[in-house]
Amino acid sequence: MTTQSVTSGLDLYVVGGAVRDALLNMPVGDHDWLVVGATPEEMEHRGFTPVGGDFPVFLHPQTHEEYALARTERKSGRGYHGFTFYTGEDVTLEQDLQRRDLTVNAMARSSKGDLIDPLNGLADLKACIFRHVGVAFKEDPVRILRLSRFLARFTEFNVAPETQQLCVDMVQSGEVNALVPERVWQEIAKGLRSSKPSRMFAFLQSCGAQAVVMPELVLTQHVLNKIDQLNQSALAVEITSQFAVLSLDSPDRVALCQRLRVPRDVSDATRLLAHIVNTWKKHPNPEAEDRLALLESCDALRRPDRFISLCQLAGWVTGGLDSVWQAALFAAQSVDAGAIAHRIGDQTKKIRDAVRAARLTAIQS
Repeated sequence: MTTQSVTSGLDLYVVGGAVRDALLNMPVGDHDWLVVGATPEEMEHRGFTPVGGDFPVFLHPQTHEEYALARTERKSGRGYHGFTFYTGEDVTLEQDLQRRDLTVNAMARSSKGDLIDPLNGLADLKACIFRHVGVAFKEDPVRILRLSRFLARFTEFNVAPETQQLCVDMVQSGEVNALVPERVWQEIAKGLRSSKPSRMFAFLQSCGAQAVVMPELVLTQHVLNKIDQLNQSALAVEITSQFAVLSLDSPDRVALCQRLRVPRDVSDATRLLAHIVNTWKKHPNPEAEDRLALLESCDALRRPDRFISLCQLAGWVTGGLDSVWQAALFAAQSVDAGAIAHRIGDQTKKIRDAVRAARLTAIQS
């Protein structure tokens, strides 16, 4: 069965971000398809694979793109899981678009290429305005995170005043308290990869959400500037380094990582970057002992690549020189611990002390 025959006869529309990005002349990633007037049984009969949990979503048998049945939704509990969905054959395209978050995301393109824009999303797109579709926006606290992430990606856009106030109301009503750490981290990670992450966190601060979902995060102007500059730097930028820089001025960064349940490599980088920066400030002219102590505390001899990357990041953040500390690592690595152990024999403490002494001597020289 060909791709065309699988969808032949279906009332299909491309919706959401693909329509928005195409109108902005931006690269379009995956297409989200909406099917109007079909049933789950019909989709499966055509060869689609059901993957939806709360509502019917299907994967195309050849392209593996997502096809969702048109639906309406009704609030039935707190948080973004607290919804009841209806996906009957009588749900119209306009009803489905009405449940979406922002007007710029509530446009559709038909299979013939016609733009369907019942909520004036194109006008807001041209005016660079993010405006909520309706009052139902306040029923899903994830939408605050998504909106803030869009600000980080679309740097020319601003939030409509009424939408800003609605976000403030959502925070004050306690709706944001229902957000789970995993979803917060997912959106934060996406925002940090955007072109201007500071806009995300500035918005979360302005509506009061940051104090609820990340109260340990201390945002100084220095940090906000640095997370924007980092994505434009020559460094190999990863989410580990982005979040480490973001939390650099937050004294309780360990609790912050625990609250968001960040991956282990992210929490390690966050802790170690702060440790390296503080050590450099404490020892501007380090002795060999200072250098070796930092290597040991960072597990640099077992994880040299990580240590070098963090030193480069620390040098970029502080404007300091990381070459002294990298040279200490190379000197310590030159020590043949195996030869020392062979010479001393089966005396663990003596071996450990002798290896450390040899590393100190190598660093001094």
